[in-house]
Amino acid sequence: MNSKRHALYPGTFDPITNGHSDLLRRASTIFDRLVIAIAANPNKEPMFPLEARVEMARRVLADVPNVEVLGYTGLTVEFARQVNCHVVIRGLRAVSDFEFEFQLANMSRHLAPEVETVFMTPQEQFTFISSTLVREIATLGGDVSEFVHPVVAEELRLRAPLFRRNAPG
Repeated sequence: MNSKRHALYPGTFDPITNGHSDLLRRASTIFDRLVIAIAANPNKEPMFPLEARVEMARRVLADVPNVEVLGYTGLTVEFARQVNCHVVIRGLRAVSDFEFEFQLANMSRHLAPEVETVFMTPQEQFTFISSTLVREIATLGGDVSEFVHPVVAEELRLRAPLFRRNAPG
């Protein structure tokens, strides 16, 4: 199979939201193989450990046959090479996302010129959803069911009280 039709969608996915799922499902119709690359990201303190984020994404996307969910550490472009993907998908919710994503795409191109970045936008109803906001709402006891898959909503219901107790401050 032509690896040019293999794409990588990297992120922390802490947790995976309906916005992520929307982009992933649409990207899966464009590419033959779509690898969801869930970053360990030691610079952030995630609510969910890497293994839990990978498992949630697998359950949310279980009905999409050409999707593979993997956890990774290190540079995204190096992981793209490892899994034979020549396209990296980046999501843009708003214009404010563009500057950082543009810098990231240019740096990635410098590090791995054979890996191209493709920007996608979520459907309008998902543009305001972010993992950060979902975590905050859940931690404060709010209902996140319209922003995430039921599997994720249940995991947040179980994890949020523990996260709240362990949060600094």
